Amino acid sequence: MLHQIIGQAKKHPSLIPLLVFIGAGGTGAGLYLLRLALFNPDVSWDGKNHPDPWNKLGPDDQYKFYSMNVDHSKLKNEGPDF
Repeated sequence: MLHQIIGQAKKHPSLIPLLVFIGAGGTGAGLYLLRLALFNPDVSWDGKNHPDPWNKLGPDDQYKFYSMNVDHSKLKNEGPDF
């Protein structure tokens, strides 16, 4: 299949940017899914030893990918402790 894609790219050089952007998009999506699966507090891979990882998050923990206007180091705990 890769040989066929390279052959088409040699015949039609205008397809090269399209293939580059599709490859970069697929790679970026795969890396983002890997980040969500490994570092998101909502995902627990070890259910026996650490069943509720989201309960150990403090109010100053930033687990979002990007937050616009929030300085997480200055937040206070407004809810009950479980």
